[in-house]
Amino acid sequence: MRSLFIEFMGDSPVVRVLDYLLTERNLDFSITDLAENANIGRATLYRIWGTLIKNKIIIHTREIGKAKLYKLNTENPKIKKLMELDDMLILDELKKRTEKAKAAPMPQLQISS
Repeated sequence: MRSLFIEFMGDSPVVRVLDYLLTERNLDFSITDLAENANIGRATLYRIWGTLIKNKIIIHTREIGKAKLYKLNTENPKIKKLMELDDMLILDELKKRTEKAKAAPMPQLQISS
């Protein structure tokens, strides 16, 4: 099942990376973990890596051994707007589900004697 963000923004490697990073916005990841979790190949991630860094979408956070870890740059004003959009999409979906649940008839309980 595709996420609300991907449904709204379209399915591309950059959108998949953004979707995953928005979902896990407080965590940092290695390049390998990011590619795996965003469901794109490492070669594809390396192809878009320069754009992610140049636009300050991701930032380097720390190193563990030889692995460099990166996370979503939540201080970037454009990323802040994407976070607002993502949150709004989620809230809208929750509102729709709540209204749908309220409109559905309640099942009757059968009490056997």
